[in-house]
Amino acid sequence: MSIPVAYLAVVLIWSTTPLTIAWSCETIDPVLAGWLRMGIAAVLGLGLLGILRIRLPLNFQAQLTYAYASLGVFGAMCCTYIASRYVPSGLISIIFGLAPILSAIFGMGLLNEPALKTYRWIASVLAFLGLGIIFTDDVALGRESLPGVFLLLLAVFLFSLSGVLVKRASAQVHPLAHTVGALLWSLPGFGITWWLMGAAPLVIDPSSRAFWSVLYLAIFGSLVGFVSYFHVLRHLPASTVALVTLITPIFALMLGHLLNAEPLTPRLWQGCLLVVGGLALFFWGHRIPLRRRLK
Repeated sequence: MSIPVAYLAVVLIWSTTPLTIAWSCETIDPVLAGWLRMGIAAVLGLGLLGILRIRLPLNFQAQLTYAYASLGVFGAMCCTYIASRYVPSGLISIIFGLAPILSAIFGMGLLNEPALKTYRWIASVLAFLGLGIIFTDDVALGRESLPGVFLLLLAVFLFSLSGVLVKRASAQVHPLAHTVGALLWSLPGFGITWWLMGAAPLVIDPSSRAFWSVLYLAIFGSLVGFVSYFHVLRHLPASTVALVTLITPIFALMLGHLLNAEPLTPRLWQGCLLVVGGLALFFWGHRIPLRRRLK
């Protein structure tokens, strides 16, 4: 798979993932829905490994990489699934827009990447300001949404840290094997969390969109999406990979509004555009002509 195709796949899948996560939790417990998704994807992935004769490395370096990746697969996704009961699906994508900034900050400490330049700090302030505007929108978010907001902030923290740690591990593992290993590592975490939260019974209704959303997320959201993600992560900087989150919030907001009747208020748009604008400045601020002339 070429890097451009893999990158496009990540953009398309991540744009639809927030909405399908919300749908999958309509009649299924959120943690259980996430567990089913990862379990189905792991089984399909193991089958593909056998068919394609791709080895699943089990050495210490590979296991360490799987463990780092599971911070994003289990940690970030479990928090996101639970949060989907409290916040609109479009907001999930907006908050994950902070991932490039956090990835760059983690990269300074863990990958010895250069310190952030002034324009990048300004961009970070703009992005967080946009998030603050969204949080003051009583139509999109009420007090009952606060647990979901905190869970999403924890999710994006774990997601960003996971990507940087995987990059630091530098294990030469095939993207499909990497995905399957991370999925297998995530399964016990989902199971233990499900049990600690009351072990809600599984209710499957093939006629519901929750059922089909779980299948979509298992095949595309987990298997195809993570394979594509780990593929580009091997060839591009972690913060560049996270640039996907610059594109997905707009699509996710529109899908949530059109297909899930989620409110789309002026304040929500203002906050979203500030976040996206901050991210654009974060990555392309060095191209501003005025800055060059001053330099």
